[in-house]
This record gives sequence, C-alpha cells and structure tokens, in this order.
Amino acid sequence: MIKLSAKAEYACLAIIALARRRQDEPPIRTRVIAESYHIPENYLAQILLQLKSAGLVYSTRGAAGGYRLARPAESISLGEVLSAIEGPQAPFRDEHQGLAAQVLASVMEHLHAAERAVLDQTSMAQLAERSTPHEWVI
Repeated sequence: MIKLSAKAEYACLAIIALARRRQDEPPIRTRVIAESYHIPENYLAQILLQLKSAGLVYSTRGAAGGYRLARPAESISLGEVLSAIEGPQAPFRDEHQGLAAQVLASVMEHLHAAERAVLDQTSMAQLAERSTPHEWVI
C-alpha cells in the first residue's frame, strides 16, 4: 500500500493550489501556498524546485513572480507528482525461491500495478476540482 510522506503530501497540495489558479491570474508565490496549507516555506521551496526539475511547474522571477503549472492540470497525474518527489517505486522483492514466495510476489505485483493505475489515471485537475467549493448562483 502506498504511504504518503509529508514531502509527497506537500507536493500534492502545492500542485492542487496551482491547479486551482486560472491562466489569467498571476503566478502564485511560495509563501501563499505555504501559509494556506501550513507548510514550512523553506521546505516547500525545496519541493517546488524538485517539481520544477521534473517539468511539472515553472517559476517566474521578480515582483510579480511565483509558480505556475508547466502544463494543464488535466495532463498531470497524481502518479507523476509522487514519482517526481519519491522516485519510482521499487518492485516487491522476492528473496525466497519457494512456490509460496512466488505466489506472494505475484499478488504484490498485481497490487502495485492496480495502485499505479489509479495514481496515473487521477489527474491533478480532478483533485483540484474536488477541493474547490462550488458556488451556486440562482
């Protein structure tokens, strides 16, 4: 089962914050995201640099600077964000050669594939949409 580290959770929260921004809005500053989600600002800055290295976000310098998504949130999967922060997940290790170990390894590989499919099919736009309060106008 996937367990999210604080770093991975913070990365997801940052991407969701960026995904909730409209294209015509200015870039969002690290401080704003950090304050909104109670993330240490220096730690978030390191995370955003990792996300930038992975090609998921880009930064703009200057007084009106900050971060934006590098591509539409619909095309960024939760799996990509987690891989950018945690690296690729190691396969289940089969240190024993017996039949029972092979069966267990097979089940664990199946479980890992199912988890990966859910992560890869969940876009950051979907998560941003779920976290946005809807305003109903009559």
